[in-house]
Amino acid sequence: MGTTIDDIKRVLWAGADTFRGVIDAANYKDYVLTMLFIKFLDDTFSEWVDELKERYPDNPLRVERAIPRLPFQLTDKVRYTYLYDKRFDSDIGATINQALQGIEDMNGELRGIFRGIDFNAEAVFGNLKQKNTKLRLLLEDFHELNLRPSQIVVPAGQTASEVIGDAYEYMIGEFAARAGQKAGAFFTPPMVSELMGRLTAPKNDETIYDPTCGSASLLLRAAKQADIRKVGIYGQEINGSAYAMARMNLFIHDVPDAEIKWGDTLANPMHLDADGNLKQFDVIVANMPFSLDKWAEGFNPGGESSGEANAKGKEKKFKMEARLDPHHRFEMGVPPASKGDWAFLLHMLASLKNFGRMAAVVPHGVLFRGGAEGRIRQAVIDQNLLDAVIGLPENLFFGTTIKAAILVFKKNRNTDDVLFIDASEKNAQGNLRYTKGKNQNLLEEKHINAILEAYRTRADVEKFAHVASREEIRSNDYNLNIPRYVDTFEEEELIDLDEVQGNINRIKKELAAVEAQMEKYLREIGLSGSK
Repeated sequence: MGTTIDDIKRVLWAGADTFRGVIDAANYKDYVLTMLFIKFLDDTFSEWVDELKERYPDNPLRVERAIPRLPFQLTDKVRYTYLYDKRFDSDIGATINQALQGIEDMNGELRGIFRGIDFNAEAVFGNLKQKNTKLRLLLEDFHELNLRPSQIVVPAGQTASEVIGDAYEYMIGEFAARAGQKAGAFFTPPMVSELMGRLTAPKNDETIYDPTCGSASLLLRAAKQADIRKVGIYGQEINGSAYAMARMNLFIHDVPDAEIKWGDTLANPMHLDADGNLKQFDVIVANMPFSLDKWAEGFNPGGESSGEANAKGKEKKFKMEARLDPHHRFEMGVPPASKGDWAFLLHMLASLKNFGRMAAVVPHGVLFRGGAEGRIRQAVIDQNLLDAVIGLPENLFFGTTIKAAILVFKKNRNTDDVLFIDASEKNAQGNLRYTKGKNQNLLEEKHINAILEAYRTRADVEKFAHVASREEIRSNDYNLNIPRYVDTFEEEELIDLDEVQGNINRIKKELAAVEAQMEKYLREIGLSGSK
């Protein structure tokens, strides 16, 4: 019997249980998912070599010459089987680290994929005895899992790599659910990713970019709207752990040529063209950090002040200015230092091709905050870049219960209005436009389809959608707060004051009767309730 996706999930949960209580939930994903990746490489490579031996049974020299042409290379000491045999060694952590480095050294497309992952860190695992015990158990958790492509039970329309990749993504989501606030840095809920992918609708031969790509789950969902092998996939991520997850996630999904960079997207964008300008993309999707504080500090790496003196003769603190950005992203305005939402949005707009489209998750403050953000919002609307504002339910994302919204932008639009959709409340029949969950709320397929239908139809729908002209938005002083455009207010039932007064009088009479009875009982036992 072959290996099912449930078999893979069970092993991943076993690995998680090995580390539970020893490592923070936000961190043990690094080790469990890396071990799955090592096992995936080993089993896949073993099957390829066996196929060569079957093809050339009497010609070992030909087999030896064909092995270097396989999609990736492994030597004995970097393979899972070698690590499993060494699982009782006192230096097993260092041995695993050496294997990871060896995998990178012999496979250029995997260079840097294990950055920030250290299996020999006593600060993470505890003392030597505890560390070695946990690593031995982790290796044993994966021993019986067969990830050879031919042994994977593949549902219709999928490939073996997709089954393993889906299990990998499932586990990222499960880790995110247990990681609290730290989860938002690396994972977008699948239903939100699906919605954003369908809103932007990538096509074959187009390029897709996520400037804060986390584990690449959003990138993959968007790419799957087309043929995932016929689109260009690009991303950048500042967090080393999330960067590693993204690289492994894409490789397992058989997208080894995706270009994922590690670094600060705002201060050091790494996707540039031959002239050093920002590379531009057909589609951009992002679930960026909400209201990132000190987002501009990367433009001041030495920590210098502005060099100018204030009235008291003291030097002013560093202040971000548009001229400091060589890529001219902040010509519409410089966002406040304490809130980086519009900094990311302006970066994305500058990275968007003519006739490109993008969707980004934002906190609601982006829609109405004043000052510099208000001026940027006005410039974006006056330049006819904003296509839609979609309000999402509360408690949808990991690490926060607040409501968020999706902003959809397009360049060279054929209309100058803006569509507002409120998917956070009830419909005209009083039913929620989402599903209440025990820990998190959910958008199901029917909810996503309702949003997409409203987006495509672009017409007013009671308590759900409104098409606002630019004049209407101007009359609201460029405030995009959704309730200004979509009225979801529910009238409360009228209160019958006569009925309420009657109930009060009845309760008073019942209370007086109880008090009288209590007074009687007290007198019978020689006490009195009266003062």
